[in-house]
Amino acid sequence: QVQLVESGGGAVQAGDSLRLSCAASGRTFSTYAMGWFRQAPGKEREFVAAITWSGGNTVYADSVKGRFTISRDHAQNTVFLQMISLKPEDTAVYYCAARTSYMYSLPTSYNAYDYWGQGTQVTVSS
Repeated sequence: QVQLVESGGGAVQAGDSLRLSCAASGRTFSTYAMGWFRQAPGKEREFVAAITWSGGNTVYADSVKGRFTISRDHAQNTVFLQMISLKPEDTAVYYCAARTSYMYSLPTSYNAYDYWGQGTQVTVSS
């Protein structure tokens, strides 16, 4: 089992920055990849970014490329999502997810992940 706890969400203005954190505990040594997803009201959960736990390879959704950066800290068992130049359309609940088994390419589908956090709200006003 892997437990995930997100933090760092909040209400900001367009153009502002936020850094989300996802603290992992439990069987973290079995983690292959960590991902961030988001879900806006009335919309499906969508992929944001993912990173391999060991090698640090990353992949991003086109909508956030150049604005969001995913990173991980092994010592803290934490994954971060640095968000800059935030837009109102970034408003959503942001979820952290963990996958424990290897995949040839970083997973971008929500059903490829085994564990989920409870989510943290990000609200961007214009």
